[in-house]
Amino acid sequence: MNKNYIIVGGSSGIGFEITRQLSEAGNNVTVLSRSKGEIGSLSNVTHIEYDVTSDSSPEIDLETIDGFAYCPGTINLKPFHGLKPEDFQEDFSINVLGAVKTLQPIVKQLKKNENASIVFFSTVAVQQGMPFHSSVAASKGALEGITRSLAAELAPKVRVNCIAPSVTDTPLARRILSSDEKKENSGKRHALNRVGTAEEVAKLATFLLTEDSSWMTGQIIGLDGGLSAVRPL
Repeated sequence: MNKNYIIVGGSSGIGFEITRQLSEAGNNVTVLSRSKGEIGSLSNVTHIEYDVTSDSSPEIDLETIDGFAYCPGTINLKPFHGLKPEDFQEDFSINVLGAVKTLQPIVKQLKKNENASIVFFSTVAVQQGMPFHSSVAASKGALEGITRSLAAELAPKVRVNCIAPSVTDTPLARRILSSDEKKENSGKRHALNRVGTAEEVAKLATFLLTEDSSWMTGQIIGLDGGLSAVRPL
């Protein structure tokens, strides 16, 4: 039976790959994003124009929802002394409050299922201290806390997990991966000697959204080329 998934930020990058993989498997996907991007080429996809920084919550008219993924994020890399309180507020608004505003109105629809799933996205920089990441790590760290809290609160009907990638070749990372040289240098920081791809991260997200991961909840999963765990010689 086809299932209903909500992908916030599903029109580009990792979000688009999640949308593509779910739709090609025959599922119904509702994408919330500012623009349609490439999703017009996909089947079974409905687009709702929505900006996560808006004060309002989106209206989603679905009786039941099987899975929810929140993909918007920020890469605001500055020295701590160069950050203003407004920078922290903007990162928190996109990474945390946006997730809260889009998820709260649909929790009842998720709980109508016996095995619904929520997927968030953090960053390797929460657990692996990195310079210039204080603002984004602060907000993504809060999202990891929400992941564990909701996993406890919504069990057993709704599973909640979080993926913590390292730098991935997506439009969001375009500025720091803007040349082959930058990609190569960034890749050398990882044991696997390259940066990640949107498709790779989306495959893990799709696994977490479906019943293939039905005995997994409350997890922060590092998908980072080994950056958080090992050091190349």
